[in-house]
Amino acid sequence: MRPLTVLIGIILGSTVAIALGLTMVLIVFLILGNDEPQLRTEFRPLLQSAAVFTGLAAIAAASFAGSVRQLHWRRWAIGALWTGLILVTWFYWPRVI
Repeated sequence: MRPLTVLIGIILGSTVAIALGLTMVLIVFLILGNDEPQLRTEFRPLLQSAAVFTGLAAIAAASFAGSVRQLHWRRWAIGALWTGLILVTWFYWPRVI
């Protein structure tokens, strides 16, 4: 396996783990949402983060599949993965004022 494919596999595993973890927390929030008013204010950012990382995991999965099978569109998928990683990093990086 090529080194870039291994790196994409690591990114795929990490994004899937983050997406699943956020989704599980989202389920807990849905169950406890009526009992705890604090959770209502945090529901929208949690839903947004779960959607972002689920999308990034889907892009990583396509990129990994294209890279492993050496498909002709793999460069586009890898480019989309790097663009997604840069955007997610920019979005979640703490801003110093």
